Amino acid sequence: MKKIGEECGVFGIYARENREVAATAYYGLFALQHRGQESCGVAVCNDGVFAAHKDIGLVEDVFTPEVLNRLGQGHMAVGHVRYGTTGATDRNNAQPIVVNHCKGSLALAHNGNLVNSFRLREKLEMNGSIFHTTSDTEVISYIITKERLTAHSIEEAVDRAMDALQGAYSLVIMSATKLMAVRDPWGFRPLCYGQTPDGAYVVASESCALDAVGASFIRDVEPGEIVVFSEEGVRSIRTHCGKAPRTMCVFEYIYFARPDSVLDGSSVHNARRRAGMFLALEHPVEADVVVGVPDSGIDAAIGFAQASGIPYGVGMIKNKYIGRTFISPGQKSREDKVRIKLNPISATVKGKRVVLIDDSIVRGTTSARIVRLLRDAGATEVHMRISAPPFLNPCYYGTDIDSREMLIAANHPIDEVCKIIGADSLGYLSVENVQKLAEHGGGFCTACFSGSYPTDVPENTQKYRFERKLSEKEPKA
Repeated sequence: MKKIGEECGVFGIYARENREVAATAYYGLFALQHRGQESCGVAVCNDGVFAAHKDIGLVEDVFTPEVLNRLGQGHMAVGHVRYGTTGATDRNNAQPIVVNHCKGSLALAHNGNLVNSFRLREKLEMNGSIFHTTSDTEVISYIITKERLTAHSIEEAVDRAMDALQGAYSLVIMSATKLMAVRDPWGFRPLCYGQTPDGAYVVASESCALDAVGASFIRDVEPGEIVVFSEEGVRSIRTHCGKAPRTMCVFEYIYFARPDSVLDGSSVHNARRRAGMFLALEHPVEADVVVGVPDSGIDAAIGFAQASGIPYGVGMIKNKYIGRTFISPGQKSREDKVRIKLNPISATVKGKRVVLIDDSIVRGTTSARIVRLLRDAGATEVHMRISAPPFLNPCYYGTDIDSREMLIAANHPIDEVCKIIGADSLGYLSVENVQKLAEHGGGFCTACFSGSYPTDVPENTQKYRFERKLSEKEPKA
């Protein structure tokens, strides 16, 4: 079974003088690799001339020393790691997208998912636009380019384009002279920026990427804000700020982000630890040891142990050379990877009543395998605790769950889910307490739990909606 899949990570750097910006982007993307393992890319601007490279694969495989040398120096760069929620996994859909037009070149990297991309693309196609990818990111680039034809500046074009975009988008955009960080009015996906000791500005999906390149955190990009980096310094455009309630995806704190990141002023590690503490209060159990599923279940397990008084133990080891299970394209491949990815430590669990903490249950196959692994290692009881509420509804904002059919909690009551995964008991975090995870006090999107969506639901929700077969298209005239 696949775990929940996040979408992407974005990175950008602006320096006043030419430097090894491609290498900086490389290190930044390395820090964001957890956000997407399908493909990656970097575009560099050197005095208005763009050089770009992107391909399927991990950062260390795609960007060899030869590739980085070929990209050369520049004063700006944008980078991207992708896990696609719209469009197939192929090189064409890798980002950044580079557009060349009469008003200058543009490179764009996108994290999120538009809810109106299908309608926007159809309108653009009817007006003569020709698409080369099947991702919603190209839709964004076309709308910005269209607005740029009459706008006085690239930032004005982006500001206008935001009127047409609905859904989740954190963008890093590079023109010939400027770098821009853009966040949708709801703030679904994180985005922040900082500065290196020598004065370069760095933009990233998470603060851990700033740390990786030696940049000091300055602040988060506000929902609806455009931050422009140029020779004139740093400028903020806030036309769209306050137009929608803040609704960051709560799974950024539960699962997606790295625990060493700080999002919108709140520590991810602390949020996960709080989730575990809430779980211990909501679903107490008599047990001998608390074990977390690596990696995103560990912080919650520590919190559960602290609140319950049950000792925390390292009960499972993760093979660091195996990617996240949701990356595997087929069910059999995913199940094989679970077997070689996680291995229990029998010395910790043998003869013990185990509390097993994980971040979510989607279909239940992975959870059932992990429970069985612990029993085979000698655990006498396995009590499953999930640091999120039951996943009941599809997500349209960048999480790769587009149907209720694949959600075990949407089709079975909790007691049946418990039997299916083979646990002795099962407890989920409540929707009420999941809103309390962050230190900033809430403002989350919890539609996947509650079914209350902050935007209109898209007309076409299929991941491959732009890859229609000939038989599905309108007949030729």
